[in-house]
Amino acid sequence: MLNQRQLEEYLDVLTNSGHKTGIFKPRGEVHREGDYHRAVHVWIFAESTQQLLLQRRARCKDSWPDLWDISSAGHISAGDSSLVTARRELEEELGVTLPKDAFELIFIFLQECVINDGKYINNEYNDVYLVTTLDPIPLEAFTLQETEVSAVKYISYKEYRSLLAKQDSDYVPYDVNGQYGQLFDIIEKRYKENTVARSLTLQKQLSRYAPISLNAELTGLTDSDKEALVFVVKAAKVMDEIFYLQSWYSNPALRDWLKEHADASELNKLKWLYYLINKSPWSCLDEDEAFLTTADSAIRLLSKATRTFKEWKGLEYRAAFPKLKPAGANFYPPDMDKMEFEIWKESLEKDQQNEATGFFNVIKRHSEFILDSDLSDNKVGSAHDLYIVPYSQEYKSILAKAADLLHKAGDISNTPSLKRLLHSKAEAFLSNDYYDSDIAWMELDSKLDVTIGPYETYEDKFFGYKATFEAYIGVKDDEATAQLKLFGDNLQLLEENLPMDSAYKSKDVNAAPIRVIQLLYNAGDVKGPQTLAFNLPNDERIVKDRGTSMVMLKNVSEAKFKHILLPIADACVAKEQKELVDFESFFTHTICHECCHGIGPHTITLPNGQKSTVRLELQEFHSAMEEAKADIVGLWALRFLVSQDLLSEGLLKSMYVSFLAGCFRSVRFGLEEAHGKGQALQFNWLYEKGAFVLHSEDTVSVDFSKIEGAVESMSREILTIQAKGDKEAAGLLLQKYSVMTEPLKVALKKLENIQDFTTKRTVGVAKE
Repeated sequence: MLNQRQLEEYLDVLTNSGHKTGIFKPRGEVHREGDYHRAVHVWIFAESTQQLLLQRRARCKDSWPDLWDISSAGHISAGDSSLVTARRELEEELGVTLPKDAFELIFIFLQECVINDGKYINNEYNDVYLVTTLDPIPLEAFTLQETEVSAVKYISYKEYRSLLAKQDSDYVPYDVNGQYGQLFDIIEKRYKENTVARSLTLQKQLSRYAPISLNAELTGLTDSDKEALVFVVKAAKVMDEIFYLQSWYSNPALRDWLKEHADASELNKLKWLYYLINKSPWSCLDEDEAFLTTADSAIRLLSKATRTFKEWKGLEYRAAFPKLKPAGANFYPPDMDKMEFEIWKESLEKDQQNEATGFFNVIKRHSEFILDSDLSDNKVGSAHDLYIVPYSQEYKSILAKAADLLHKAGDISNTPSLKRLLHSKAEAFLSNDYYDSDIAWMELDSKLDVTIGPYETYEDKFFGYKATFEAYIGVKDDEATAQLKLFGDNLQLLEENLPMDSAYKSKDVNAAPIRVIQLLYNAGDVKGPQTLAFNLPNDERIVKDRGTSMVMLKNVSEAKFKHILLPIADACVAKEQKELVDFESFFTHTICHECCHGIGPHTITLPNGQKSTVRLELQEFHSAMEEAKADIVGLWALRFLVSQDLLSEGLLKSMYVSFLAGCFRSVRFGLEEAHGKGQALQFNWLYEKGAFVLHSEDTVSVDFSKIEGAVESMSREILTIQAKGDKEAAGLLLQKYSVMTEPLKVALKKLENIQDFTTKRTVGVAKE
């Protein structure tokens, strides 16, 4: 039935809350019985004239015949998807063929009504799409489907709203004072903006970041490694190309458009500067709220989107992106929901299930491929619409360029472990097998330190499965690296003493190699606030076999402490404890945070005896829980090392107060971001237990008599949830504690003028 147009159209039956029941029925029966179902509404809006396109419904229609209505609309047939349906309906009804980046999902509208003397009950969830063209499409360019559409016309959106408000009998009724009023509100706000006010808002958003130049000495590098560095930096820039695409499918077009028009006005310049920091139209520090709209996006020309005729060059449209950042980024079809994925996954063989939930592939639709390929045969060779595409295929041409650059760098370098890493990573880009290259990365012993490839999964807010491409290039700080050996040497001791049931503890923890570098250049998934350190790889196979490896960015840590943490402490920490905030405590906890990613549950045994991983079981909650675990267990671990006389007891008070100041720093990332969400969880837990105390002058202090017990109880809670793979408990914990409580609101209000920073990356031998 999938993608087959049958004489009797079947529809998926939904619950009244919009979820699939697993039942499908003929269309006529659905409307007779009043079953809830899904449809699409597509509006074509002409930007230059501020007009909406309307169609006149054919007289033979069984609902609202001969009335003016939406540009295009249609039911979503059983097994079909929303966006594919929207594209197909527009093509069938009006003869307009558009790619998916022309369609902006603006809201979902529930229409509940009864017509035709009670014979037609419409309980319909409508996905409402907006297509923005630059100018009106000439009426002679349309090819109307006579059984559906008798005529089309353009009308001012204001006039149309007025006609609906008056309930004009020539128009299909919509309540413009209800849900459907969003259509007109969105257009009104988008095109009647105050340029001055918007510029001020962007200036304020930009002012939260202070540009910092990070310079590192290259004197320790050999001449061959300096030559290799040039090619490595070029390969790192390729990671940017992939990451822009991974964020959203029209993101590269938006980037190029904003850059091209940055000099047109002061507002355009501000848009471009803030986009460069976020690498998408969604603001990292504002819980991914959009700071751009589709009206700011690229204009694309299609010469054959409609019927062609002389004197018309073709259809120009805006490459769209949604106001709400998509949970699945560009790793999954934009209209896929979690239920569809899970049903499809369960239909696969075990090895294919592992691949579907793996790091290094994207999930696509057969039906979308058919539309994009302009194939006449709508049948697919599978019972399901979804299928897997490896990164090596999806980004083939881009990865080939990066692989070539890394091979050139590997040929030049005389450092054996670096040479091995560069060549193996280049091969992994083309084979999609990253195991050997990640082992080579863990065993890297080189003055030039290189991390490049797909690693973090924060962008996949659906499940936390898919990895984004990134690059960090630096010079190893040998002296600082030697000082940190203590943590790697004691990981097994920490694992054995973790505050959780012994049954969950690993008997064989691999010590995480620790490298401290001075950062030279970063690219790819390095947007918004800059990271202090990272612990990789995330691949459970390697974590189980070899553990993880940690890289600390010392010059970034020093800059964050000086420009961010000290001002935060001055504003938010009680006067008598401010002097306890110091760089040694801040940096030491950051080290311990990264080490603690390597201990605790990873590969787990579920209550039913099945083997799994924490990542697979906790899904979208995994990243926030894992960041909270590393933080709070890191704090517990430092106290434990002090008790073993491995660290100085004089570190304790500074450690706790520096951690308190760091809570406010991370929460500023927003509660949509894993670090911010995890930090809010910790702060609110410790505050509830009395370990953090709010004072009348709106400052916070640490109660040293309660902090240790609160840290241990929270560590036990998170570790146990992870060990059991208890997704429900993880969700409830985050729901209760990852919220903006009054103490956090007060602190964030005081911190509005304190900047985070974005790096100005300088590499002496690679200025291009």
